[in-house]
Order: sequence, then C-alpha cells, then structure tokens
Amino acid sequence: MDVQFFTAWIEEIARAVADGRDHLTRLDAAIGDADHGSNLDRGFTAVLAALAATPPETPGAVLTLTGTTLIRKVGGASGPLYGTAFRRMGAALGQGDADVTLAGLAAALDEALAGVRKLGGATEGDKTMVDALGPATRALAEAADKGMDAEEALDAARDAAEEGARATIPLQARKGRASYLGERSVGHEDPGAASTALMFRALRAVAGR
Repeated sequence: MDVQFFTAWIEEIARAVADGRDHLTRLDAAIGDADHGSNLDRGFTAVLAALAATPPETPGAVLTLTGTTLIRKVGGASGPLYGTAFRRMGAALGQGDADVTLAGLAAALDEALAGVRKLGGATEGDKTMVDALGPATRALAEAADKGMDAEEALDAARDAAEEGARATIPLQARKGRASYLGERSVGHEDPGAASTALMFRALRAVAGR
C-alpha cells in the first residue's frame, strides 16, 4: 500500500462523509450536539485541499497531514480525536517508508487506538468510537498474522468496525457529552463509532479497486 493508496483512502473517506453527513448528524442529534456530520465534512474538505496544495510523498506523510488538518479545522471532540488517530498512524508509519504492509497498517492503527484512548479516556463499552476502532484494529492484526490477503483482511476489519458500531446501540454512554444523558443514551448508535465504521468501509473500498 503506497502513497497513492493512502491518498485514495482519505479521498474516499471525504466522499463517504459528505454522502453520510446528514445521517451522522441525525445520530449526533439524538445524544450529542447534532454537529458530527457537518464537522467531519468540513474537516475532510479541508484535508482534500491540503493534500492538493502539497501532495505528500509517503503514506505516513498523508496521514500526518490529515490528522494535523483535522485538529486545526474541526471543532468539538471529533477533531482532536480523529486528528490524534491519524497523526499517531502517520508517526507509526514514519515519513520515509514508501510502502506499507498489512502488519504495518495494523500496528499503525494500534497506535491510533492508543492515542484515542489516552486522549478521550474511553475503553470499549463506553459507547464511543473506541467500540468500533478497537475490534477493527484487532481483526486486522489477526488477519495479517494469519497471512490473509489485503481484501480479506480489510473485510474482517470493516465487518468488526460495523459490528462494534451497532453494538453501541444498547449501551449507556459513559464518556463524552452523551454520558450526561444517562439511561436516555440507550437505544442510539454512537455517532463516533458510526463514522469510524464509515472510514473502515472506505479503506476496504479502496483496496477493492
């Protein structure tokens, strides 16, 4: 997976976020500030502009620029959390490597997960993006260990992210703004978990091209 692959991934995320903006906002309206979709759309629009203005030369540079731009452009919790995730991935991949293996991607995602957990203080079961990111990261690492090809491995990661997002519906939020609702947060899918699943769907879509 080279710089073109990772650039295409970010472009696919931007397209999917734009298409899913209203859905993500509706999810957030139920238990949050009703701005998750619009915030992410604004952020990834800015990311596309940044990538076009100064095209990165390595996968790590693509992800670092993505994270830095999200932190700068996106308000609320999603900017710092997703910005940290992409910056941690970029740092894990380094700025010199031109090609990334599945194992390397899994290790970078593990760094992203660690960064998100540290920043937000969330663990799986707290009804946050970690509920999708954690299972997807583990699934990719396990698939890479088994020697699966890229499409099979990313199938597993996508499916784990989607299952993790759905599994937030019956949970009571213990972190973030939704936690203030107490039991009223039960019955709603977490918007951060939903957008995380969207990003893994985008990753799988690019691998299938």
